[in-house]
Amino acid sequence: MQQKNFTNHLIHETSPYLLQHAHNPVEWYPWSDGALQKAIEEDKPILVSIGYAACHWCHVMERESFEDEATAEIMNKYFVSIKIDREERPDLDHIYMDAVQAMTGGGGWPLNVFLTPQKKPFYGGTYFPPERAFNRMSWKETLLAVHEAYTNKKNEIEAQAENLTKYINDSNSFGLSKTEDAISFSKENLQTIADNILQTADTVWGGFGNAPKFPQTFIIQYLLRHYHFTKHEASLKQALLSLDKMIQGGIYDQLGGGFARYSTDTKWLAPHFEKMLYDNALLVNVLAEAYQLTHSETYAEIIKETLDFVNRELTSPEGGFYSALDADSEGVEGKYYTWSKAEIEDILNDDAEIFCKVYNISEKGNWSEGTPLEEHSNILWLPEPVKSWSEKLNLDEIFLKNKLNSCKTKLLEHRNERIKPLLDDKILLGWNSLMITACCKAYAATSEKLYLQMAQKNISFLENNLKQHDAWFHSWKETAKYPAFLDDHAYLIQAYIHLQEVTGEAEYLFKAEDLTKKVILSFSDEENIFFFFTDDAQSDIIIRKKEVYDGATPSGNSVMALNLFYLSIVFDKFEWRKRAEAMLRSLKEAIIRYPTSFGVWGLYMQQEVGGLNEIVVTGTSAFELIAEINKLFIPNKIIQSAMLPFEEFPLLRGKFENKTGDLIYLCRNYLCEEPVETVEKLRLLLKS
Repeated sequence: MQQKNFTNHLIHETSPYLLQHAHNPVEWYPWSDGALQKAIEEDKPILVSIGYAACHWCHVMERESFEDEATAEIMNKYFVSIKIDREERPDLDHIYMDAVQAMTGGGGWPLNVFLTPQKKPFYGGTYFPPERAFNRMSWKETLLAVHEAYTNKKNEIEAQAENLTKYINDSNSFGLSKTEDAISFSKENLQTIADNILQTADTVWGGFGNAPKFPQTFIIQYLLRHYHFTKHEASLKQALLSLDKMIQGGIYDQLGGGFARYSTDTKWLAPHFEKMLYDNALLVNVLAEAYQLTHSETYAEIIKETLDFVNRELTSPEGGFYSALDADSEGVEGKYYTWSKAEIEDILNDDAEIFCKVYNISEKGNWSEGTPLEEHSNILWLPEPVKSWSEKLNLDEIFLKNKLNSCKTKLLEHRNERIKPLLDDKILLGWNSLMITACCKAYAATSEKLYLQMAQKNISFLENNLKQHDAWFHSWKETAKYPAFLDDHAYLIQAYIHLQEVTGEAEYLFKAEDLTKKVILSFSDEENIFFFFTDDAQSDIIIRKKEVYDGATPSGNSVMALNLFYLSIVFDKFEWRKRAEAMLRSLKEAIIRYPTSFGVWGLYMQQEVGGLNEIVVTGTSAFELIAEINKLFIPNKIIQSAMLPFEEFPLLRGKFENKTGDLIYLCRNYLCEEPVETVEKLRLLLKS
């Protein structure tokens, strides 16, 4: 363990990532007025180093360079060094990541960027080794070269910084279509999107593209819905193959539930082992849809195991959801999750032989080459499903599943005695909101009340801790910090919408409406089409960026477009729908050509083409009926319910006049059907 001979300015921070660096010999500062002013007064370049608590290579660079006193001496002498947790300040991360990608053609974390005292970037990169390696300069060489350039070629440095800042600012235009023509989204557009997605599909191991492989949940979701609308078999096959192979892979924690961030190989065997809240939220979200569509109990089981993991390991006593679990334990990536065959044999005794066959455990090990782990290390995974093994071993499938579950329970008990990976226990508004939506969708699909309880407890936590004087904040640990960003607001509005759909409580929609008005007021761009990532009051950034790409998480703009589309109908606000359509129209060509970067926009285009099913349920059994309706796979729906007359929503007006008993109303494409009394009759109407 690192000796705490040094203490720097990060010691008063709450971020686990920043606190990891609080005892480095580097004189780290948090991003603050004091640090920025120091750079101006001393005319020193700023070194901004950005990472996050679960980042493996961030830890590596810390051990190799930031804990080294000789390296720290150079940094302290020539730079003002600032550490940033990218999850606390995604606004800064977006700006300086764009700069590094423009300079080097790539990006990632750790992100190390050199700025002028005016905060403008002029040089940067990602991981730098302590000695020359991997065709990279050493970190010391880089520091000295930057210092020399800043000292002797300051005019050139400042000119480069100006040009780079202008480039980043210009990139906010996206090359958008400016056409004001009538919208012309078509079924052919949707099929082209599906075809373009499937061109990148791995039809053997699932997923899209080559290693490293990310879950790409929005793409899977698009394909599931495309099948629902068109019966395009190839879309369904690839979507389910991708889910199944991830579930069987090492990216999924076969013992404790929950998914790691991505796989380093094509087979989903070897992940980087960090487990992020947002990944698990997005995967539960799409698994709920897969369960509604297929009724496969496997998906319900994985939803349960994943949300049990979240409840057990990523939930505070008050109901807030923590951010992540580290990839490393005891300084070694994956050590907590991997096994030797001898260890498994010692724990499972006579059952070890079957378990090792099914989960690909060998004496040699299936994953240790090129890692710091001991030889003979194995990741638990299923190259073939249990059903196939039951046939090979001539065993009843249920018997085999029960035996394997018993083995997994024993191994999990043993694993719980190991030193656990670090918990990043800050609570982020946006990621928590994504998990609320996931819990609501899981509850809708399965009727498991625990999931709804998780969502309701969490929204209460957020409202009590991350909202102050009618303003929302981005991050909480002991106290709320940083004004909420666009994606925080967008995901929260989405969460309120889903809470209303599963509970019938109208108050959630009024909160969504109120929050949407604030986003429009404080985040709108100059043309009132898209939204900036930061609000109009923020002053410590050089650029207000607009994010439209759907990456590991949805872009705030794509979710806001969906929110505006949905709420425009709920509250009869034509201008909101017009704005959402303008956002989609501006990106139409990019969505069709590059759907893997615009997945959530693709989901919105599906709704524009297919239209929304407006479902209203009235009567004393309304809430019981919406629970039944929510089990159906209706991805393009608005659902509202009321037991008593409620005239404040346009869709509910007039629904109680001269009506008795429970009724279900369906309207779509500006036409309304005769009300029906049962969910089965509604299902037949939807099918027609």
